[in-house]
Amino acid sequence: QVRLVESGGGLVQAGDSLRLSCAASGRTFRYGVMGWFRQAPGKEREWVAAIRWSSESTYYADSVKGRFTISRNNTENAVYLQMNSLGPDDAAVYFCAADPHSTWSLRTVGDYTYWGQGTQVTVSS
Repeated sequence: QVRLVESGGGLVQAGDSLRLSCAASGRTFRYGVMGWFRQAPGKEREWVAAIRWSSESTYYADSVKGRFTISRNNTENAVYLQMNSLGPDDAAVYFCAADPHSTWSLRTVGDYTYWGQGTQVTVSS
């Protein structure tokens, strides 16, 4: 059974940093892609960042480019999201997602097969 478990969320002040982690178990995604999405109350789930496991190529939504960094650890079978200069617009539940196949598309919910339960990020101004 494949599981993705996020951790690292919490309450921070605007301008602070957080590092989210996503631990995968049940399979590896060495030929696939892992990503982060977020969903704020009343809004659709939006793509934040993604990483192709084999090449370590990274991709970011314009809203987080330059502030967030996605990375992965092959030994830990985990992916991380370092978030800097957090603002109120970054407050949301953050979800880890993974797919065993690294296709050309990785920015939509439908591109991923496996999902975590989410971790809450709250930013106070």
